[in-house]
Amino acid sequence: MKRRDFLKIVSVGSISLTLPGSLSVLKGRKQKPNVIVILVDDLGWRDTGFMGSKYYETPNIDKLADQGIVFTDAYSNAPNCAPTRACLLTGQYSPRHGIYTVGTSARGPSRLRRLIPVPNKRILSPKAITIAEVLKQTGYATASIGKWHLGNDPETGPEAQGFDINIGGNRSGHPKSYFSPYKNRNLKDGPKGEYLTDRLTDEAIKFIVANKDNPFFLYLPHYAVHTPLQAKKEIIEKYRKKKGNQVQNNPVYAAMIESVDMSVGRIMNKLDELGLTENTVVFFFSDNGGNGRVTSNEPLRGSKGMLYEGGIRVPMIVRWPGKVKPGTLCDTPVIGTDFYPTILEITGAEPPVNHIIDGESLIPLFLQKRKLKRKAIFWHFPAYLEAYRGMKGAWRTTPAAAIRQGNWKLMEFFEDGKLELYNLKEDIGEKNNLVDKMPEKVKELHSIMLEWRKNINAPVPIQRNPEYKK
Repeated sequence: MKRRDFLKIVSVGSISLTLPGSLSVLKGRKQKPNVIVILVDDLGWRDTGFMGSKYYETPNIDKLADQGIVFTDAYSNAPNCAPTRACLLTGQYSPRHGIYTVGTSARGPSRLRRLIPVPNKRILSPKAITIAEVLKQTGYATASIGKWHLGNDPETGPEAQGFDINIGGNRSGHPKSYFSPYKNRNLKDGPKGEYLTDRLTDEAIKFIVANKDNPFFLYLPHYAVHTPLQAKKEIIEKYRKKKGNQVQNNPVYAAMIESVDMSVGRIMNKLDELGLTENTVVFFFSDNGGNGRVTSNEPLRGSKGMLYEGGIRVPMIVRWPGKVKPGTLCDTPVIGTDFYPTILEITGAEPPVNHIIDGESLIPLFLQKRKLKRKAIFWHFPAYLEAYRGMKGAWRTTPAAAIRQGNWKLMEFFEDGKLELYNLKEDIGEKNNLVDKMPEKVKELHSIMLEWRKNINAPVPIQRNPEYKK
């Protein structure tokens, strides 16, 4: 796939569908496939070359896109960090594990919150069965190298959730410093000035080398490109000299992205060197939309912290040599909870007993066999997120929910019951609210959303906040 601008990408028709049996994808393989999940923090939908950026340079990520399938309509399960990670690792929507947001659900001034939000859990329950736990039981070596954000070690850290190795993961959502000394009790300091993204890559490569003769699952959730904005001086200087544009022009942020790109390149080169490329499936994903203070998600509306497309639509690549045709584009909507069942099918692992999986395997899309079975995907965010400094208004979002079915997206805001309807094929920027023009479509989608909330037992905030002042 050649790099192209947004209009060329989204003009491609939907690519569809899969296999009846999970073990069928393993036929002819002597060893179970290795799986690598590279999760970038706060990387926006347009923040790579393969998705159209002319400022950020990502040749290694672009090469990965050329070698695999690019999902143009991929989504995180939430508009911020922790819930997306919980959903990806469990295959479950937020109402099942209770992690809806980062920190408290009652962020921002109490006097401006009309409702008392649904309580938020900050720790992934030890009872949750992660994909790492399943793979470990089937003989996989497992490692989490980077950001965890779902609890404290050792009781609720990666080691308690199926990972043999935890390097750098703790409850924090961002590093104290991107340069050593890191002040991270789960990451030994390197030489003074060592860069965190480089260090995590070093550790990931060590894990790959140590397990080259055994099946492994590497979860590499980079802290980058989350704030604080810190990058290597020589790369920053490169972007200072490069002409940006009105929407993408931050040289420090650009340098952070380039370091992630270098990380991807180093890992792919090591797989080549060890002869592991053909038997390794690589996922590339972001945990939410781009941070509106440092990048632009145009033509999408909104940014991190919002259920508009700019807050939840993310770049996604899957490379699986011999199974996924290089240069494939797919505009079927997919979401983070799909990783769990997809990895189960890739590895031939059986779904855990008494663990509901909300996602759907993407193998049919990889192989272009058929469409997915589900009719819609959902978001449930019963929490408040305060506005960025300098942003108009008090909120990035108030408690809200959303559904996407085909090209249609319906949003519901719980404070006043407001509904918004958009045709994303014709209006990807969500500028034209069709709620008054298409009442039957609104009724249809809202009914599906209400039924989903009932089935999953999703709590909705209804209690008025006594401290609220108009």
